[in-house]
Amino acid sequence: MLREIYLSTALLAAFGLVGAGLVALVHMGTAERIEANREAATLARLHEILPDGEYDNDIINDTTVLSHALLGGGQHLVYRARRNDEPVAAVFTVIARGGYSGDIHLLVGVRENGQVAGVRVISHRETPGLGDDIEASRSDWILGFDNLALDDPPMERWAVQRDGGIFDQFTGATITPRAVVRAVRDTLIYFDTHREQVFTPIPVDPTDEEAHADE
Repeated sequence: MLREIYLSTALLAAFGLVGAGLVALVHMGTAERIEANREAATLARLHEILPDGEYDNDIINDTTVLSHALLGGGQHLVYRARRNDEPVAAVFTVIARGGYSGDIHLLVGVRENGQVAGVRVISHRETPGLGDDIEASRSDWILGFDNLALDDPPMERWAVQRDGGIFDQFTGATITPRAVVRAVRDTLIYFDTHREQVFTPIPVDPTDEEAHADE
């Protein structure tokens, strides 16, 4: 009787180990696919702002994390584009505070010369049919930032028309575009005063250099 109990216990333990191993293998394979899909989606979104032919570095991994109230507070990932190791553009993850239904998360691309490369909405909770016209798939309003700069239009014109600016507001939804315009303007202000910090190269790990020297 005891022998049968021990045998059953051993079999259950073996099945448990095998099952755990299979689950771990599946998780590892799935995690790699999920990460690859995430990178592909991120790259596709970045290419909406900055075509891949404009840079030659690994933009997904050439990043820095910056923190400033002008970017919406908190920490913000910034993708840096370079060609021949020279800065081309930076794509900021930015939070537009003060949306009608909360924060609006944006990608704001700024070329090295200070011009807007493009703006895209990552996520928001604005009212469908009103505030969601900030999405490129809904209207071309967000494309109106392309190639603008901090002094073009003048600073006082970086506002919706109701506030004396050049940007259209949506019928019945002025708060949403106002928040986005302010966030893009503030990103340009940040870039203008922190350009060197934005493009500071990623520090090289001395152990990596030693490893390459031994190859």
